[in-house]
This record gives sequence, structure tokens and C-alpha cells, in this order.
Amino acid sequence: MVLAEFDLIRRYFAIHAPQHPFNQLGIGDDCALLNVPADCQLAVTTDTMVENVHFFADADPESLGHKLLAVNLSDLAAMGAEPFAVTLALTLPKVNESWLQAFSKGFMALARQHGVDLIGGDTTSGPLTLTVQAMGVVPRGRALLRSGANVGDSIYVSGQLGNAGLGLKIKQGYVCNTPDQALNAFDRPQPRIAEGLALRGIASACVDISDGLAADLGHILERSNVGACLQWDSLPLSAEVLDYVEQSGDWRMPLTAGDDYELCFAVPADFVGQLPIGSRCVGVIETELGLRIERAGRLETLEAKGYEHFS
Repeated sequence: MVLAEFDLIRRYFAIHAPQHPFNQLGIGDDCALLNVPADCQLAVTTDTMVENVHFFADADPESLGHKLLAVNLSDLAAMGAEPFAVTLALTLPKVNESWLQAFSKGFMALARQHGVDLIGGDTTSGPLTLTVQAMGVVPRGRALLRSGANVGDSIYVSGQLGNAGLGLKIKQGYVCNTPDQALNAFDRPQPRIAEGLALRGIASACVDISDGLAADLGHILERSNVGACLQWDSLPLSAEVLDYVEQSGDWRMPLTAGDDYELCFAVPADFVGQLPIGSRCVGVIETELGLRIERAGRLETLEAKGYEHFS
């Protein structure tokens, strides 16, 4: 017997009472009820993942559940917001209970890790499409924005670049002797929630690296009306990514490949010595507009562009 819509919700997603004090009422009524403190602002983000656009048809469903939630929590991290609630909309071509069991396991495990409640959503029939809306709170006036970078600020990233891009290339046939780190980065990114919270009052601007460092740093530059210069030798790259660059000659890959979900942020000189998180300085904010990189003694212009839909 095919599992009906509301049975599906009850069995795989409505199995936990709300754990966060802001969530008064979750799944079960027409709407959820949220209590947001008066001294906080609500941060809201939405991301959709579509089969054969954002993930392969044979993707591991447990990893897919993890990644779907992670990419939304990463947006909240970039704003310095504390996540507390999400909604989930599933469009499924058919009801596959083993797929749903694994998907919900990955999704709910990451939700519990970050104290996040699933408070509602929707299920429909159609091509496999997964959408999450994530909500967080940030003290009023203290959100990290893209628009605050100033000339002279140092540019940092919270972790390594290009691992997820290499993981995608491995799935597409590239042979790597030690693929585990890259594949894990692609399949199960870790949202930098703690890092985002720690950067409040320190970073002048912040963005998460979802479409590649060049593209996402480009958002900061555009919104802040500044330029930047990166140092190739300062980029935090794994041995496997460096091997790929050497073999392929594709040195732009770590800068343009998406799915890293690290934080890129600008820090004024007065706060550089107070950074509360592990990170690497990769460049500096400049007056001249545009994005440049110094590599092998040469200064080259980088197009601030990554993956775009409809392009």
C-alpha cells in the first residue's frame, strides 16, 4: 500500500516535538507559531535543490538530506544568525520509503546537531525537488552583511577551498588516489554556524561560498563598492586540490567551483588580532573596483563569476 501524504509526514518528519524555546507550535496545524524576542531580527533564507541540476539522480539520500539543510544553515551562518526553525517542501515522483527513511535521517541528524526544529512544509507529486526555508535570529543591528567592507580590510576564508569542486570532478570521472575528503566536502558540507556567531562585531562583511570564492566575494565587492586583490599562494588548498591544479593546469577551479560553504569575510585592521576562529587571510580590500589575483609574480584579473542558473 502506497503511503499517503499525511502518513508520510507523520512517519518521517513529525516525530520530534519542538526543542527550541522560540517555537511554540510546529507541525500539525495550518501554520507554525514562533516567538521571536523583541531585541532580535528574524533572518530568513530559502534554497531549492533539483534532481540533475543540484544533485545526481543516484545521490545517497542520507547525504542529500544533510546537504539540503546544510546549504540553508550556511546562509544563516553568513549573516551571523542563530538558526532555530526550518520548513521543508518535498516534491516526489513517487513514495519510496527506504529513500525517505535515509533522507529524513540525514536531514534530522543535522537539525538536532544545531538545535533546529522542523516546524512545517509541504509534500507534492512531481519531479524530485527539495526546498528548505530556514529561520534564525540575530541581535538587532548586529547582522553580518555583504555591504560593510572598507578599503584596507583583510579578506579571510574559514576553511579550505576547492574540495567540493574536486569532489564533483571525482564523481564525473577524475581519478584521485585519496578521494574521501573531497567527496565528503561535496556530499556533506558543514555549515559554519559557530564561526558566523563568533564573527559578529568583528567582520565588516561576510558571505558564504556557495558559487565559488570569486563569485561570492564579488557580491561583497559589489555591495560595498570596493575592489580586492587575492594572493594565490595564500589560498588554503588541500594536497589533493593542489595535485589536481598541477595535473590539469586549471588553477581557477578552487576559485570558481561551488559548494564549499565556507565563510568569506572582511576584517578591519583593528580587529585582525582578535579573530576568534581559525581562518586564513587570502587578500585585501582595495579602492580599485574589480577582483584581481597575484599569482606567480603576475597580477591577473578574475571575473567575479560562478555557477548561474539560466546562463
